[in-house]
Amino acid sequence: MSGVGATSRIRSHLDHPVIDSDGHYIEFLPEVKERLEAIAGKSAVDGFDQIIYASRLSRILDQDQRRQLSLTRIPFWALPARQTLDRATAMMPRLLHERLDDLGLDFAVLYPTYGLVGVHLLVDEQRQALCRAFNEWAADAFAPYGDRLAPVASIPMHTPEEAVAELDHAVGTLGMRAVMMAGFAMRPFQGENLPRGATWLDTFGLDSPHDYDPVWKRCEELGVSPTFHSTGMGWGTRASTSNYVANHVGSFAAAQEGICRALFMGGVPWRFPELRFAFLEGGVNWARGLYSDLLGHWSKRNKNFMPHYDPANLDRKEFAKLLDRYGSESMRGHKERLDEALCFLSDPETDPALLDDFARCPVESVDDIRDVFVHKFHFGCEADDPMNAGAFDTRLNPLGARLRAFFSSDIGHWDVPDMSSVLGEAYEMVEKGFFDTEDFRDFVFSNPLSLWCGTNPDFFRGTRVEEAVAHELALSGAD
Repeated sequence: MSGVGATSRIRSHLDHPVIDSDGHYIEFLPEVKERLEAIAGKSAVDGFDQIIYASRLSRILDQDQRRQLSLTRIPFWALPARQTLDRATAMMPRLLHERLDDLGLDFAVLYPTYGLVGVHLLVDEQRQALCRAFNEWAADAFAPYGDRLAPVASIPMHTPEEAVAELDHAVGTLGMRAVMMAGFAMRPFQGENLPRGATWLDTFGLDSPHDYDPVWKRCEELGVSPTFHSTGMGWGTRASTSNYVANHVGSFAAAQEGICRALFMGGVPWRFPELRFAFLEGGVNWARGLYSDLLGHWSKRNKNFMPHYDPANLDRKEFAKLLDRYGSESMRGHKERLDEALCFLSDPETDPALLDDFARCPVESVDDIRDVFVHKFHFGCEADDPMNAGAFDTRLNPLGARLRAFFSSDIGHWDVPDMSSVLGEAYEMVEKGFFDTEDFRDFVFSNPLSLWCGTNPDFFRGTRVEEAVAHELALSGAD
C-alpha cells in the first residue's frame, strides 16, 4: 500500500499522531559553505570540497590501485532522482513542511545527510568547523517550521571538550532540541613504524583515553537524548573496494551495536538515569541479539558465578586419578607436565581486579539488564524492515521484553524512492498480521515519546502534537 490515497486511508484508522524520528534533509551546500567560510576561512571550504569530490578522484584509479590504497567503495547515487518533487522536498524545509500531511506525518525529527560525514572527519579544526556550519545552517533553515519539524544538531565526539562545546552552541545558543552524536572515533595507534591507517575504534564507553561522563552530564543538563547514526562501512568485512552494497548491508547495525554495547558495559545508563539513548537506522534485530547475549553472559560471568572457573577450585588430585584411569598411554606419560595442559585459558595468575567484566554496571539481576533495554535504549527502524515485529515479540524476547523500536522513515535517501510510500510500508506490518494496532501505536507514537520526552518532557511544547503528547504522558506517566 503506497501513495497519498493509501496514506489517507491509513490515517483514517488511527487515533494518534505519527511521529517520524529519523527522516533526512539534504543540506543546501552553497549556503553551508558560506557559513563554513565565515567560521573557519576559505581554506576550510577548500578542504570540504576535497571531501565532496573524493569520489571523482577515485574514478581515475583502477581496481588494483584502489585495493593497494584500501579505498572502500563509498555511497554513490545515494539520493533519489526520478521523483524530482521528493528531491526538492528533502532540500527545502518549506516544501517538506507543506507536504507532511500527504506523507501521513504529524511531526518529523530530521537528520542530516552530508553532516553524517562531518562528525567523523579526522582533522580537528575541519571537523569542528564543519559541524558548527551544518548546525547553524539547519537551525536557521528550519526555524520557521518548528511546529512540525525538528532538525538534529551534529555533535563531534573526538574529545569530550569539543562535544560539550558544540552541545552548548547548538542547544544552548541555537535552540536545537535534538542531537546526533558520532558513534565512534577512529584513533591512531601510538608508536613508530606502524602501517598506514593503523587505527582503533573508540566507542566512548570502555577503554577510551578520555572520560566522556562530562558529555553525558551536559546532555542531561540540557535535556537532549544522545542519538547515534554512524555507519560501520569500512570496518572488517565491509571494506570492499568495488561494491557499495556489500559494504552497506548491516553497516548501521554494526555501528549501533558497538556504541550500545560500550555504553552498557561502561555503566553509562546507570550513572545518567535521566537520559534516553537512540540507535538509528540499524533496525532492532541486532539489539535483540545483544540483549540476549548480555543476559547469557551476565548469568554465567557475573562476579558471584566466576568461582565456577577459578583454577584454584580444580581438584588436582582427583584430576590426576582420572588421568591415570582414563588417559591414554601418551597422556599418562606426560603426567609430570600436567600444568602445561591445564593453564591455557585457565591462568591462575589472572589479576583479581579484572575478574568482573560487569564491574562498571550495577547489575544485580537479569531484570536490571532488561530494564535498561526496555526503558533507556531506543531503536530506529525503517518502514520497510520486515524484522521490526521482533521488538514486540514477548514470547521470544527474553523476560518478555518489548524493545522500544520506533518509526524512522529515512526519507531523503535512496532506500525511499517515493516519500508517499513510507507510512504505507510501515502499516503493512499490521495488514500482514506481524503488528497489532497496539504495536503500531507504540512504533509511531508512544516509543518516540519515550525517547524524546523521557529526557525532556517539554520536547514537543509548541508543536502541532503538543496536546496529544500531553494527554498520552498524563495517561501513561512519564517513562
